[in-house]
Amino acid sequence: MGKVRTKLIKKTAKDLFAKHPEVFSEDFQHNKEVLKEIMDSYSKRVRNKVAGYIARLAKLSKRSVVMQVEE
Repeated sequence: MGKVRTKLIKKTAKDLFAKHPEVFSEDFQHNKEVLKEIMDSYSKRVRNKVAGYIARLAKLSKRSVVMQVEE
């Protein structure tokens, strides 16, 4: 079974990734530093969860682009 993430985490991560896809990467540490500048109002724990989910979204989007090129 996978990890459970709340709607707040998923919605925030998807919105930020859609607005700034070039800023985020597959690296959690890099995403965490970027989010420190972008997100001021959320706690450290929420920022870390969003950074982790953005890393996952970046990996999935990269994989889907590679799959489209191979076809």
